[in-house]
Amino acid sequence: MKALEKVSAFFGNTFAVWVLLMAAAAFIYPQGFTWIGNYIVWLLGIIMFGMGLTLSGSDFKEVAKRPKDVAIGVAAQFIIMPLLAFGLATLLPLSPQVAVGVILVGCCPGGTASNVMTYLAKGDTALSVAVTSVSTVLAPILTPSLILLFASKWLPVSPGDLFVSIAQMIIIPIVLGIIVKMLLGQKVEAGVKVLPLVSVICIVAIVGAVVGGSKEQIASTGLAIFAVVVLHNMLGLLLGYWAARLFKMSPPKQKAISIEVGMQNSALGAGLASVHFSPLAAVPSAIFSVWHNISGALVATYYRKQAEKLEAKGDRPSSKTA
Repeated sequence: MKALEKVSAFFGNTFAVWVLLMAAAAFIYPQGFTWIGNYIVWLLGIIMFGMGLTLSGSDFKEVAKRPKDVAIGVAAQFIIMPLLAFGLATLLPLSPQVAVGVILVGCCPGGTASNVMTYLAKGDTALSVAVTSVSTVLAPILTPSLILLFASKWLPVSPGDLFVSIAQMIIIPIVLGIIVKMLLGQKVEAGVKVLPLVSVICIVAIVGAVVGGSKEQIASTGLAIFAVVVLHNMLGLLLGYWAARLFKMSPPKQKAISIEVGMQNSALGAGLASVHFSPLAAVPSAIFSVWHNISGALVATYYRKQAEKLEAKGDRPSSKTA
């Protein structure tokens, strides 16, 4: 079992590499990956089931202990990224499918990878987990509403259908994961350590399906989409940081909010795009899945070095003070 845990940790730490390799393979040999498109919803459900297995009462107790901090993080998540996506889609010459795809990513809740990056950055990991949990729970209401508000300019949007899909992809699997954890208790702990491997396999498969199903469109517009995704992500990280500073949050909280805002649940974006729009609309989510893990690691390294410099000077800011 320990060997499997080591393999799982290795794949989790090298996640971006495997996504890049899968994307390249799917682009070269798309017919070998398009069949996975039929299982995107199930793959996302497995990822969210795993998230449910990792959630604990302490994650939600953090909300009660620090409601203001969590509220700031969730509000920043659902205000900054959707507005940035809408602005980029409006200002840049994007096709309707790509514009909607960018907005889809922006309207998704935070991804669980943000918790890992916040930990590596020496940020407030408990706050990051709480914001991810709350934004995910609110996603069935807020994500369809925001997509309707910002994306209906380009393509027809059915918020009711989106609500049902998000409930199927996120809420039901998470609730099932929580129930299984409650019933099995410590017996689940061994399986939880293998979750990074399972998550990597599922997300990599989703990326392969999206890239394989959109090879022609990626060949003609891939660089433009990549540029938009990078700009969206980097501005999200920056504005998330400044939003936290605006509310005079401590440095560890600033890091948590910055990373939480900039890193999205791009797998959900790909799933929604594939089911409700088109394969091309899923491409921004697939590219985001690759890029935000690279940028997140770079930003986490920068934040960690800044923290180490402060510690060397004897200045240790508390993550619990506003």
